Amino acid sequence: MPDIYRVDVEITAPVYDTEVTSRVETAITNLFPNADPEERFGEMRATVHSMEHFSECLHRQEILDTARSEFFGNREGDTFHFALKKGAAFQGRVNFAVGEPDELGEITVRVRVEEPSLEAYVDHVAPETEEGRPVER
Repeated sequence: MPDIYRVDVEITAPVYDTEVTSRVETAITNLFPNADPEERFGEMRATVHSMEHFSECLHRQEILDTARSEFFGNREGDTFHFALKKGAAFQGRVNFAVGEPDELGEITVRVRVEEPSLEAYVDHVAPETEEGRPVER
């Protein structure tokens, strides 16, 4: 029987006056295609319950170790969060925002894991690797 994951993924991104709102929406839906972003008070918000496409992007870009580091480095109990660069997301690529804030602002993603455990979910989304290849457990 396949594992069943119960997660809430909250996505937010600022929409500045100089930006085209639809481009911010596209940046979000390129990485989270099940999202239905809504603009409210100068920011775009969406909630999804899966990171499958995002996981596929991590695998395709071969940045699983980087993702695991971000996820576990920003863990608080049953929740982890991370930030993504809008420009890369608009191009359909994952680029974690670290260091100086991006001038366009960042897409902030907060993931709360209900089932199974946070560790098991991270292993599902971004499995451990050996010599750059995912380790099957």
